[in-house]
Amino acid sequence: MTANAPILHNKTIVISGGTSGIGYQLVKLLAPHNQLVVIARPGPRLDALATDYATVHTYGADLADTSQYEPVVDLIMKEHPSIDVLINNAAVQYPATLLDKAFSLESISQEVNLNFTAVCALTALFLPSLLKARHGGLIVNMNSGLALAPKTGSAVYCASKAAMNSFSQSLRYQLEGTRASVVQVFLPLVDTPMTQGRGGGKISAERAACDILDAIGKGRATVNIGKVKALRVLFAIAPFLARRILKSG
Repeated sequence: MTANAPILHNKTIVISGGTSGIGYQLVKLLAPHNQLVVIARPGPRLDALATDYATVHTYGADLADTSQYEPVVDLIMKEHPSIDVLINNAAVQYPATLLDKAFSLESISQEVNLNFTAVCALTALFLPSLLKARHGGLIVNMNSGLALAPKTGSAVYCASKAAMNSFSQSLRYQLEGTRASVVQVFLPLVDTPMTQGRGGGKISAERAACDILDAIGKGRATVNIGKVKALRVLFAIAPFLARRILKSG
């Protein structure tokens, strides 16, 4: 593991959704060598981060609510005027299909806003600071193998991740020649609270976080974690088979 790679040393790093799963594991690995700014829903888990880690500064916000983006970023920028890294990690997935009685129209905006709109908004709002970062600003977008092809369930989640993939690629083009760059991470099924009771063969959140930081430390712009590496190969030689595998989730 190279979680302490110089590229992620002595930085001010914003992480959305850092209270559980991969986000929490990233906080644990990065806190000893950086100043961390964690944006997550208010509650005991967020409060505990500030208590447990002297270098972690917490800001409560529900990123499914678009009206909260500018106020929380304004507050962060007043207290941390120089941001070096933004990790767009927060996400939610509702497994119901549109045919299920449990499907809720409200869940559409929640998934789209948290998984995609927040990524665009936080990137835009923090970008002026990232562009001035002394050693170059870094935007890390945490994506899923489902961005490459959807599964049957969680159609809105899959669509939001596909949108993030397109956004990340376009943003990378826009930032050519600037001091900021984009890293996109494609994850397999990871053992987190969001995936409880779903699927098998998961990797641990700790393993995923270590692999992510190792790849970033090596300067990779596209990071394929775990089974996503094999999925990329399969897409190249048998795209129909790859889509069929993802269809079943």
